Amino acid sequence: MSAANTLTITDTSANPAPLGLMGFGMTTVLLNLHNAGLFELNAMILAMGIFYGGIAQVIAGIFESKKNNTFGMTAFTSYGMFWLTLVALIVMPQLGIAAKASEQAMAWYLLVWGIFTAFLFIGTLRMNFITQFIFGSLTVLFFLLAIGDFTGSAAIKTIAGVEGIICGASAIYSAMAQVLNEIYGREVLPLGGKAH
Repeated sequence: MSAANTLTITDTSANPAPLGLMGFGMTTVLLNLHNAGLFELNAMILAMGIFYGGIAQVIAGIFESKKNNTFGMTAFTSYGMFWLTLVALIVMPQLGIAAKASEQAMAWYLLVWGIFTAFLFIGTLRMNFITQFIFGSLTVLFFLLAIGDFTGSAAIKTIAGVEGIICGASAIYSAMAQVLNEIYGREVLPLGGKAH
């Protein structure tokens, strides 16, 4: 009798998380510079929402599924679709495809995303500090934006804009930390270790 042959498959594919985090982070910073009152809602934000915040995150989510990462697949694919739906909510009324969503409708949309993000935040309690910060601050951002739309308060929307810039910047930091730490083979930028 011959010994059974064993085939070992090693995953050598790249980490898709930095792509998803950059798509999320950069697009979030740019939208929230608008929310903070620095410039108008324009094609730059919409284009980022479609291509980098939207499509790039969905691609990252698909690759996370290949890495057997349910959390990463769910988060990146969902937030990619968030950006695509947000752009559609803005553009569809301009094209005459659908009626413009009211502030109340947008508030509910943002609230549902906030609840979803709060559940993901619970999952991050088993992850590093930066990931916890990203999802914690994103939960706060969605709730602030929802409150801003429910109340019509420009001040709350401005506060949300500032908070959103911080949230997006933390995702950019996480992405660059993962890239640089991998390239240099050591901790160039710390991610805060794993929660216990």
